Amino acid sequence: MNGQNRNDIKPGLGVSIVLKQDQRTGKLTDGIVKDILTNSPNHPHGIKVRLTDGQVGRVKEIKAADTP
Repeated sequence: MNGQNRNDIKPGLGVSIVLKQDQRTGKLTDGIVKDILTNSPNHPHGIKVRLTDGQVGRVKEIKAADTP
């Protein structure tokens, strides 16, 4: 699943994001979604999120849901 649709992304999901400084290289960072920052229903470059560790980037891949 790609990260272009806001409805596919929920807090607690495991995702791979690309950080602003890594956009040129495409290096992905794994983490858990804390907040969804993009308000529009979709975005061609990926929905912007904040991870639980505070890093902000655009979702490139959705990993799996973490069940509580």
